[in-house]
Amino acid sequence: MNTYVGLDVGAHNVGMAWRQQGRTAGTAVITQTPSGHAEAVQRLHALQPTRVVMEATGVYYLDLAMVLAKAGVPVAVINPKSFHHFAQLKLARSKTDTIDAALLAEYAERMAPPCWTVPTAAQMALRDLGRQINRLTRSGTQAKNRLHALQAKGCTLPLLIEDEVEAIATLHRRIQRLKQAALKQIAASPTLTAQFAHLVSAPGVADTSAIALLAEMSVLPTHLKAAQVSRHAGLDVRLCQSGSSVHQAPRLSKAGNAYLRAALFMPAMSAVRCDPHARAFYESLQRRGKKKMQALGAVMRKYLTGLWVCIQHDQDFDSTKLFSKIHFADA
Repeated sequence: MNTYVGLDVGAHNVGMAWRQQGRTAGTAVITQTPSGHAEAVQRLHALQPTRVVMEATGVYYLDLAMVLAKAGVPVAVINPKSFHHFAQLKLARSKTDTIDAALLAEYAERMAPPCWTVPTAAQMALRDLGRQINRLTRSGTQAKNRLHALQAKGCTLPLLIEDEVEAIATLHRRIQRLKQAALKQIAASPTLTAQFAHLVSAPGVADTSAIALLAEMSVLPTHLKAAQVSRHAGLDVRLCQSGSSVHQAPRLSKAGNAYLRAALFMPAMSAVRCDPHARAFYESLQRRGKKKMQALGAVMRKYLTGLWVCIQHDQDFDSTKLFSKIHFADA
């Protein structure tokens, strides 16, 4: 008899429901503590589930997912948007921890999601460093904008300008310290070192971009195909056409990993300037009626495809394999 378990993860408690023979067979509530996680492992070992499903909700799912995976429990971590649409399909009108857990168990039975690939400690540390660098970089940009606004006024107190300059300098020091830590983390892992070398071999990808890219790409399951990685980054094209009356312009979905998408922007910008193959592809799209940002989004998607292949097959980046020569003929 197959058993499917749903875990609705919250900040303090986890709702559990298990499903057998097409119906909910039981529910429980587990605390978000080490003892609660140990209880979850004990319960799940007794149930011997075919699949356990939880959503990737913020940071709350991570510790429990890693404990379950290390205990040999077949756990799958799914996109919350996927479960949201599943609940809408089931016409679920109420929302409680127990109801969501039961729906997650039914999702496990009907959708059969693949098991979660557990990242290594080095990969998780690099991802955390990369995301913190991204956040500090955004804060630095905001601080520079504030400084520009203050300097544009003649009546601004010198103290305010001095304070903003100090804040920018502090952010810069913090970013540099974290970059050095990320490089040390990469150097300590032969796998990450090889992948980092393949990323920086791409035109337009320097150390900063490679850290941000590797931080997000290294934790992805290795079985993902290039199209799936593009969807994960939100770089897939969303179409909206129906009959003869609905015909909206295609656009990027942006329903994915914003950190990975942001990490690809500057490499793509640099590539269309310094790599002739990327530039030919970019200009060819514009001649066919695409706007500059649409063409750049296509370059980002192409670059992500090429970089993913490089780290999966242990080879350096080669833009001649990624961009066709036919784009030169269009010029």
